[in-house]
Amino acid sequence: MQINKTLLLALLLLAFTKNQAQEKKLLTLKEAVEMAVTNSNAASLAKTRVETSKLELDNTKNNRYPSVKASAQYLRLSSANVDSNIQSNNNPSNPPAAPLKVDQLMLGQINVNMPLFNGFKLKNTIAASEDMYKAETFSEKHSKEQIGLQVVNLFSSLYKAQQMVDLIEDNLKTAEQRVKDFTAMEENGLVARNDLLKTQLQQSNVQLSLDNAKKNNAIANHQLVTLLKLPENTQVEIDIEAVKRDMKSNQGNASQGERNDLKSLELKKQAAESGIKIAKGNYYPSLSLTGGYIAFDLNNVITVTNAMNFGVGFSYDLSSIFKNSKQVKLAQSRAKETEIAVSQLTDEINEETFQAQENYTLSVKQSLVYDKAVEQATENYRIVKDKYDNSLSDTNDLLEADFQQLQSKINQALSKADVAQKYYELQFASGKLTSSLNINQK
Repeated sequence: MQINKTLLLALLLLAFTKNQAQEKKLLTLKEAVEMAVTNSNAASLAKTRVETSKLELDNTKNNRYPSVKASAQYLRLSSANVDSNIQSNNNPSNPPAAPLKVDQLMLGQINVNMPLFNGFKLKNTIAASEDMYKAETFSEKHSKEQIGLQVVNLFSSLYKAQQMVDLIEDNLKTAEQRVKDFTAMEENGLVARNDLLKTQLQQSNVQLSLDNAKKNNAIANHQLVTLLKLPENTQVEIDIEAVKRDMKSNQGNASQGERNDLKSLELKKQAAESGIKIAKGNYYPSLSLTGGYIAFDLNNVITVTNAMNFGVGFSYDLSSIFKNSKQVKLAQSRAKETEIAVSQLTDEINEETFQAQENYTLSVKQSLVYDKAVEQATENYRIVKDKYDNSLSDTNDLLEADFQQLQSKINQALSKADVAQKYYELQFASGKLTSSLNINQK
């Protein structure tokens, strides 16, 4: 007896510890999307790409400024032979001077180069970099839209799984009670054993369905928790009423959205067009302003200071007349690719938006039908149950009516989630998912 008490206490303690370890968190869809676009790896990656593109733009702009280079050298010379036509005295009668010891050289110089003209390549390179930077900012916004849609889908999956668990658990209680009732009636010879076996089989099937629903619930919850960077033991509870309020408040919002991925691609097209101008810039010569300062000392021979120089530099690659045409054609081909890609994406967005609108409309209609189906299935079960109690229908009819009632309730619950999911899929296709949730994109 003492062992049984100890075992019972241990089981209760284990159950209490398990419940304590699993933290429940009530979330609205808006809160979940805000967390995802801030904490997820995909959001961090998109933000880093924008920062990288900004640094690339800043580095390109730095090419507008003069290039200043300074260098200095100190060299030791070993047994150097130095011949010079410079004589300290031009009188040939003077005796030759003793050999000079030349054992070191010191050299210092500063060079400045300022580009004046290079076929507008620098200007067009900066323009292309600016377009690519802007394109990355729109890509980041589109990434947030994609993350938001992922949250919507996971929310829908989790809500469906939770509803399935709740409904099947209630049905399992009914099935278990029916088995108890049929067992007692079978023992008293009121029902055939075959009827008892049918109720037991239904109980087993309901139990299997419940186990599968719990598995789906655990998977959906884990995926959502991972995306939101929440503690692994968190159990998300969905604030479905908040989702309904957000949808209702935004139903009358007629603001037109624009897809950020299309904006990004259009900017990349502009950058590709600037690439054509950059390639054509190779047909022009380069002109730059140069200047510098040099000082050196060759030990015991010569010392030079304050040697300033300035002038204009000119260069032209004559081979570009023949070779550069391929570069221009390559740049034109790349621009053509982006132009076609813009046209293709525009068609895909139109098709996606149309399909999303039709899916949403259908989900609303189906939801109304499922509401009626629940009423019909409930009434049907009541009638069949009354007939069964009065021996006017058999066990098969009762179990079938019970299954239809359960299935209608499941369909109703799933349809509610589908309406919300299809609604936000339509918002995504229109380019305004995050704005429909009043989430500001910086």
